[in-house]
Amino acid sequence: MKYDIKDTRLAKKGALRIEWASNNMPVLSLIEKRFSKEKPLKGLKVAACLHVTTETGVLMKVLKLGGAEIYLCASNPLSTQDDVAASLAKNLKISCFAIKGEDTKTYYRHIKSVLAAKPNITMDDGADLVSSIHQKPQSEHSNIIGGTEETTTGVIRLKALAGQGKLRYPIIAVNDAQTKHLFDNRYGTGQSTIDGIIRATNKLLAGANLVVCGYGWCGKGVAMRAKGLGAKVIVVEVNPLRGLEATMDGFEVMPIREAAKIGDIFVTVTGDINVIRKEHFLSMKDGAIISNSGHFNVEIEISALEKIARKKREIRSFTVEYTLGNGRRVYLLGEGRLINLAAAEGHPASVMDMSFANQALGAEYISCHAKELNNDVYAVPEDIDKKIADLKLKAMGIKIDTLTPEQEKYLSSWEMGT
Repeated sequence: MKYDIKDTRLAKKGALRIEWASNNMPVLSLIEKRFSKEKPLKGLKVAACLHVTTETGVLMKVLKLGGAEIYLCASNPLSTQDDVAASLAKNLKISCFAIKGEDTKTYYRHIKSVLAAKPNITMDDGADLVSSIHQKPQSEHSNIIGGTEETTTGVIRLKALAGQGKLRYPIIAVNDAQTKHLFDNRYGTGQSTIDGIIRATNKLLAGANLVVCGYGWCGKGVAMRAKGLGAKVIVVEVNPLRGLEATMDGFEVMPIREAAKIGDIFVTVTGDINVIRKEHFLSMKDGAIISNSGHFNVEIEISALEKIARKKREIRSFTVEYTLGNGRRVYLLGEGRLINLAAAEGHPASVMDMSFANQALGAEYISCHAKELNNDVYAVPEDIDKKIADLKLKAMGIKIDTLTPEQEKYLSSWEMGT
């Protein structure tokens, strides 16, 4: 077993934190019990490029108990929890390649390390793993039968690859499962993003103008939680439907050029590039705080900020102060990377429970059905999505109704009308 982590002495702390997360992931615990008995992934190598957090630690344990041989690397240079990486390597004997704060060269070296194992299934968060595979001759990875993708950004990239007819194997879009994006993206990102901003700055949100760029499920979650803490939320959108939805949800909606002048705190969650640019930095008020919760650090034009800054210093952990030529100061959080993972711990375990249940069952589905699938991006099968929701409700002690035979007949007929 090979690994590249910060310090194996952190393993004990990591094991306790993984245990705590596991206690809050009842759906994945049920899957673990079945996987331990049935071994549905026996004989398969899984290469995973995910945020190395406590919740990921639980998922890796489940996959290993399911019979898989696991190779794990980080999907973001700042998201790794070093104690978790240590526990995975030392206690669970999983080949883990992840160090918090690793540079870009090390990041891609770690991706190469997991791919050197010649995996059969890939498990990605952002599609850097799949992208690296597709930059090599197909013969190097001909043993891959399929994969899964965790996040919006990755699904966008993979659908573009499939649209060009270049995707080499089928991918299950875990992000598009309703038990993922309706909960993880909204409640997970909403809470953990605010958590990261507060940890990095210790700022009071009540009364502040908080600008949310992007009103997808992640943006909705951030706006909802910021409003709950008393912030005056402003939404920036390019999609008229989402702009209309944000308006009817009670938020101010305006272009970024206008929001830049009045915002106190900015959060980008669009999945697109250069949402906040040079001209916006220059119009910001003194003390403006800029953060990102999109997967890549491209939503804020950091290169432009570096060029127009007169000086720069780290004033707090994960908070860099840029003094501009006009004398105003703007503060960039977490190097423009995912602030919820850079400065905080990412999503709570109870919401990742459903996301990673989709990952585990998605991997099992690939192992059983890969030969039946084309080289395309597929939704999580509806029966898996509903099963996860049902298990989550049961774990929470919540019961729902079932249709009567009469109701089922009515819903499947066309004859009955006015």
